[in-house]
Amino acid sequence: MSVNDPIGDMLTRIRNAQMRGKSTVSTPASKLRAWVLDVLADEGYIRGYEKNDTANGQGELVISLKYFEGTPVIRELKRVSTPGRRVYAGAKEIPSVRNGLGVSIVSTPKGVMSDAAARSANVGGEVLCTVF
Repeated sequence: MSVNDPIGDMLTRIRNAQMRGKSTVSTPASKLRAWVLDVLADEGYIRGYEKNDTANGQGELVISLKYFEGTPVIRELKRVSTPGRRVYAGAKEIPSVRNGLGVSIVSTPKGVMSDAAARSANVGGEVLCTVF
């Protein structure tokens, strides 16, 4: 089975695992997914992740989800830019999520980073998703 939107697939897996109250969730490994997870970990939305090798050579990322008093830390996880409709923003136009309470994850020429990091580096790019 091929997935057209690997980031969207990973976000959906995280949402579904949180609804079930799971502590970890796995997703096929890729560099882009790992970079998005790095931002989520840096911003404190997940505990972290580790890469495990699988028999087919693809590898998988096992994501440790974070809960606070039994409720998921991530309240809302939305895909912004999809394969059918890419969303780009300049450094000045990067959307702020919930007046700065949430984070936009942006893929820039300088790497995948949070909206605040992209603004301070003065680079725009593709808005991958928003987290709150």
